[in-house]
Amino acid sequence: MICTSIQNKELSQILDLLPGLEMAEIRLDRCALEDEDVDLLFSQSDVPLIATCRLSEEPQAADILERAIQAGAKYVDLEMEAPAAVGRRIREACREWGTVLIRSYHNFEDTPPLPVLRSLAERARNFGAEVVKIVTTATLEADNATIGALYEGEAAGTLVAFCMGEAGRPSRIEALRKGAPFTYACLSEEEAAAPGQMPVAALSEAVYGPFRFVHAHNLAMPASKSFAQRAIIAAALAEGTSTLSAYSPCGDSESAIAVARTLGAQVEINGNTLIIKGIGAEPGCLSTLSQLHTGESGFLTRLSIPLMSVLCTSPVRVTGEKTLLNRPLSGAHDIMAAYGVRLYPEGNNRVTCEKSAEIAGNKIVSNPRKEDCYLPLTVAGPLIPGRADVSGKGGSQLLSGLLAALPLCAEKSALYVHEPRSIPYLFITVDVLKKFGIRIGSEMEGGEDFLETQDWSLCTGVNFRIRGGQRYQAAAFPIEADWSGAAPFLTAGAIFGEVEVTGLDTRSLQADLSILDILMQAGASMSQADEPTGSIRVQRAPLSPFQADLNHCPDLFPMVAVLSAFCPGESTLKGVGRLRHKETDRAAAIEAMLTQMGVPVRIEDDEMTITGMGLTQRILTGKLLRGGAYPSYSDHRMVMALKVASLGADSPILIDDEACVAKSFPHFNELFSKL
Repeated sequence: MICTSIQNKELSQILDLLPGLEMAEIRLDRCALEDEDVDLLFSQSDVPLIATCRLSEEPQAADILERAIQAGAKYVDLEMEAPAAVGRRIREACREWGTVLIRSYHNFEDTPPLPVLRSLAERARNFGAEVVKIVTTATLEADNATIGALYEGEAAGTLVAFCMGEAGRPSRIEALRKGAPFTYACLSEEEAAAPGQMPVAALSEAVYGPFRFVHAHNLAMPASKSFAQRAIIAAALAEGTSTLSAYSPCGDSESAIAVARTLGAQVEINGNTLIIKGIGAEPGCLSTLSQLHTGESGFLTRLSIPLMSVLCTSPVRVTGEKTLLNRPLSGAHDIMAAYGVRLYPEGNNRVTCEKSAEIAGNKIVSNPRKEDCYLPLTVAGPLIPGRADVSGKGGSQLLSGLLAALPLCAEKSALYVHEPRSIPYLFITVDVLKKFGIRIGSEMEGGEDFLETQDWSLCTGVNFRIRGGQRYQAAAFPIEADWSGAAPFLTAGAIFGEVEVTGLDTRSLQADLSILDILMQAGASMSQADEPTGSIRVQRAPLSPFQADLNHCPDLFPMVAVLSAFCPGESTLKGVGRLRHKETDRAAAIEAMLTQMGVPVRIEDDEMTITGMGLTQRILTGKLLRGGAYPSYSDHRMVMALKVASLGADSPILIDDEACVAKSFPHFNELFSKL
C-alpha cells in the first residue's frame, strides 16, 4: 500500500485529504494539532493512520504518541534512538490498545553495509517492533541493491526498507515488490517529508497502473435465511397469526414456506412481510401427513425430522432435491434413536462419506462406507421425551430440530451436547423459539479458559433443559439481515478498496458475525456508524496472516480462504471436517480452487494452511490469481468466494453455475456488480 506523509496541516485540512488516500502518516511533530484534534483524528478516521512524532523535533513526543495510541492509531512509529524508558512506555501502550509498533532507523548520509542493516533490524525487533523500518540514503545505484537485499529471509509484511534521495526512488517501489506492507509518498513535490519522496499520484500510477479498486456504499443485505427458516416453521406451528417483516426470498426460505403450507399453515406474502396463520401444533395433530419435501435445504430437512416424529401419528417420508440428495445425514440414526425415533432410508441409502474425496471433472466424488443415510428416508415416531447425551460433532441442525420438537411433548426433556459444533446456530434456534413463547434453559460448559473468555471454541458441552407441554404462540418481529451474505462484500472491501453495507446488527447471534473478528485479526480497517445497527464500513489496510477456528461458522470457510490468499504469510483455518458434507465437499473444492489460482494450500487433519501474498505485491510481481474456467460444484458459497477472488485475478474468472447463489442470496450477482 501507499502511505502518504502529511505535515504542516491543520485538522480540517487533514480531514479533507484523508478520503482520497489509501493510508497516511501524520507527522504530529509538524502539524498544528491540539490534544482534542489528535483524539478526533485518530478515533474517527477509516483510513489507516501512522502516528509519527520524532523526539528530536518534539520534546513531548512520547505523550503525543501515547495519546494517538489511545485514540485509535493503527500504527505508531518510534525511532530507534528513543530512550529505553520511552520505548517501554510506547510498547506497553501499543500492546494495551492494539496498535502496531514500528521501530524506525533513518540515515540521511549514506547506506551502511548489509550486515550493519541486518543488525539494526534485529535490534528493532528486540525493541518490540512488529514492523521494522530501515531508511537510508542512496548515493550510488548499488545502495538500492543493498537495501533490497535486506528483505531476504524476512517474513512478508514485517519490513519496510528503502533508500531516500533521487537515486533511491526506485527502491520505494521495489520495497512493495519485495513484500513491504507499505511505502511512503508525499502530497506533492513541494511537500515531501524526506528527500526522494514521490507524489502520491505518480507513485500510485507506477505501482497500480490500470488495476481497478472497489468503492461501494449503502449495500443493503438480505434477510438471514437462518432466522427466516426457523421463524417461518415456528410461525406455522403457532396458534394464531404471525407477522414476519424484513423478509427477502431465497431458495431455502421459499422451501421453508412450502413446508409451512404442507403442514397446513396459511402463508401470505405482502411485499417484504410474511403473514402466517399457524396450525396450533400439538402431538399427533397431523394424522394424514405422509410425505414432506424440504427442497435443497439441509437445515430444513434436519429441523423437520424431529418435528415429524412428534406431529404425525404414522411414518412420514422426507424427500429433497439437487445437492441435498448427496449429503449424508451424519449421526442422525443415533441422535434420533436416543429419543425413540427410527429412520428408514430407502434402498441402499444406508451409506455416508469418508473424509477423503477426489475431484472428478466438476464434481467432488466421495468414498462411501456403510454407516448413515441419505434422503429420501422415512421417519417413524413417536418422539419420546427424556434425557439424552449426544455428539455435536455432526453439527447443530438436527439438534435444532430436537429443540423445536421436544417442547411439544407431554413430559420434560434434557439434551446434553458434547463436542458441540456450530454453537451459535443452536442459540439462534433458542432465541427464535423464545419469540414464539417456547422456553428452553441452557448452560454451557468448559474449562477455565472458557469461563474467562466465553469463547465458543473452548466450550466442551451444552446442557439444554426443556419443559414439556409447551405450545407455540403467534409473534410479530423483523427478520435479521444476513451476516453470511454480507461476508463477501466485507471481505472485498478489506482486500480491494472500501465497501459499506447496511442493515446488519452486531448484537446478532449469527455465527457468521465472526467475519468481523477475522477481518480485524487480518488487519482490515473497520468502522460502524450509530452502533449496533448502523452501516458498517470496511477499508483496505495492510493485511497480515491469521489463525481462525471456523468450526462454529463453516459457511465462512470459502470466503476466509480467499482472504487468506491476500494475507502475506501462512494463515491457518481450523474446521475442515465441518466442510465434508455441505452442498459439496467444500474442503476439496476450496483446495482445488486455490491450487488452480496458484495459491499454495495444504490440508492436515482438521486444518487448512494457506500461503498468501499481499495485493500490492501480487500486482507488482505479476502474481495475481489465475483466471479461467472454474466449477461452482453447485455450491452458493463457492460461487461467492470465486466472485470475490475474481477482483484480484489476472483475467476473468468464468463460473459454470452462478445461478446457484439463489439458494441463499438471489440478487447477489446484481449487488456484486455494483463493486
